[in-house]
Amino acid sequence: MKRILFMATLLVVLCGGVVMAQTTREERREAWKQARAERRAEVKQLEAVQDSAAFIKAVEALKAGYWVMEADNVIFSNGMLRYVSPNTNYVSVRDGIGVVQTAFDNFVYSPNGLGGVTVQGHVSDQRISTDKDGNVFMNFSIFGGAISATLNLTLSGGTNQASIYFSPNYNGNNLLINGNLVPYDEATIFKGTTLW
Repeated sequence: MKRILFMATLLVVLCGGVVMAQTTREERREAWKQARAERRAEVKQLEAVQDSAAFIKAVEALKAGYWVMEADNVIFSNGMLRYVSPNTNYVSVRDGIGVVQTAFDNFVYSPNGLGGVTVQGHVSDQRISTDKDGNVFMNFSIFGGAISATLNLTLSGGTNQASIYFSPNYNGNNLLINGNLVPYDEATIFKGTTLW
């Protein structure tokens, strides 16, 4: 009888230990998941603050006429997408002069020395508006010896991500340029030889 009682007690202790180990493992897993969710929430909150600050700086730069939209990619009128380097592919406005520069790898025609074209001209007809979602729109024209184009810029609300629809007035070689809009003095651009 003592033996049966001893075995029953041992069985209860062992089963209790297994249940405790399982509960502890589940508690650790839940604590880990909760900590991971809290870290993700903190990162998202930090990104939102950074995006908001970048948006405010981008809007101020647009209004001051002193900005650069550094391109990440360019979409041609035939739908072809090319990823590009932001420091050599950009649209800028500074002191009433607009510059549009493209530079592609293995591009045969390269008057700017970077694999593309750099054109500049005087900026005119600037109009800025904002929609109910906080998106900022700017329409303007650039006229110069080698450029005559209308540009439509869209700055996404709450971030500095922008796109520019570039429409030359004399041909149908439209481009959609996507990237980040920054104040001119914060840009990291390299300007090639300009066609003026």
